[in-house]
Amino acid sequence: MTLHHTLQATDGRARAGTLHTAHGEVPTPVFMPVGTAGTVKAMTADAVRATGARMILGNTYHLMLRPGAERVGRLGGLHRMVDWDGPILTDSGGFQVMSLAKLRKMDRDGVTFRSHVDGSKHRLTPERSIEIQHLLDADVTMCLDECIPFPATEEEAARAMRMSMLWAARCREAFVPREGYGLFGIVQGGVFPELRAESVRALTEIGFEGYAVGGLAVGEGQEIMFQTLDITTPLLPADKAHYLMGVGTPSDLIGGVRRGIDMFDCVMPTRSGRTARAYTSRGVMNMRNARFADDATTLDPECNCPACTRHTRAYLHHLFRAEEMLGPMLLTWHNIRYYQRLMERLRAAILAGRFEDEAARIEAGWEAGAAEAAALKTVVPGAAAALAGGATPLPGNAAAPLAAGDADPTSGVVAADTVPFPVPAGNEAPESNA
Repeated sequence: MTLHHTLQATDGRARAGTLHTAHGEVPTPVFMPVGTAGTVKAMTADAVRATGARMILGNTYHLMLRPGAERVGRLGGLHRMVDWDGPILTDSGGFQVMSLAKLRKMDRDGVTFRSHVDGSKHRLTPERSIEIQHLLDADVTMCLDECIPFPATEEEAARAMRMSMLWAARCREAFVPREGYGLFGIVQGGVFPELRAESVRALTEIGFEGYAVGGLAVGEGQEIMFQTLDITTPLLPADKAHYLMGVGTPSDLIGGVRRGIDMFDCVMPTRSGRTARAYTSRGVMNMRNARFADDATTLDPECNCPACTRHTRAYLHHLFRAEEMLGPMLLTWHNIRYYQRLMERLRAAILAGRFEDEAARIEAGWEAGAAEAAALKTVVPGAAAALAGGATPLPGNAAAPLAAGDADPTSGVVAADTVPFPVPAGNEAPESNA
């Protein structure tokens, strides 16, 4: 039997199920850590497994350039090369190639581009994308699509969506069916409801093992993203997996699950871990903040990762101030574990018919952390460690005043000593479709 998704329970539009693949079963909803170039940055495969992650993502664009798809195939495929015996999803490379605006030329057949690594010329067509993902041995293969930036006109969105639908049909023809493997179509159409509906109709007529919602989290903001999901996910086949590509924050994940999404991926927990930002039950904390220098409390008492069970906030603060490699490693582990625990909690709540109650409890924790962070601004410096939490709220919640070095995740504004997310520039390729 090909890869498939079975539903076990629904609560409103939230869904709990199981994705059945050649390399094992995956409970959904699921968050997939991003292993862009064959590694989840700062993590061993054993460490990723220890977070509770059951499925990871690889990147076609990066792997076709280094070490090369044919080489990965000769080495036994991505599972063997990276020591991951669970399922792997690979994106098609479309997002990365389309982001190379000055280095690529697109036509109806595919796209020609120059590598951001060495300037070498490459050609990516729907057939070649499927061939590469076959060589990588991806359990879930993604169709090649054209990703457009935000904002875009309806005319631009329509042209790109219809091109993507033509490519989706060619991907379907090129895909080699195998037991436990599957091909996902990608819904496009920007923020335009009629185009999204047209895209769903075209994809369901072709027929796929799962359906992804693409073209979001590209600058439109959470409200517009949720509005787009509200009109898109109800149109998707209920018996197939629903995947929201490149998303996102914990608040985004709750909102996505609420709207019928089963699968997520994003570089945010790993990238944030490398830049001293920790996702916790009390919100987001910047561990470079000076107020953690003497804080002997646990990063997150609800978490069972090594950063939380063996170390203090003061030690984590020291690691980042000293630019020690262990700091990014520990926070990356913690953030991935936080995302896995979030998915576990939401899944259990759906099965118990109490999704909204659990979501409210999680969001209340973020709000409490925001209040504690505000209170810290009024106490003497030496008393900071006496207050638990000390976090900024996650997106979707009312923002609290910023302590020095904390980031406002609702606006992208950062205070004095925060390290912002790195933004690709020039001919750099982004890590993923996040």
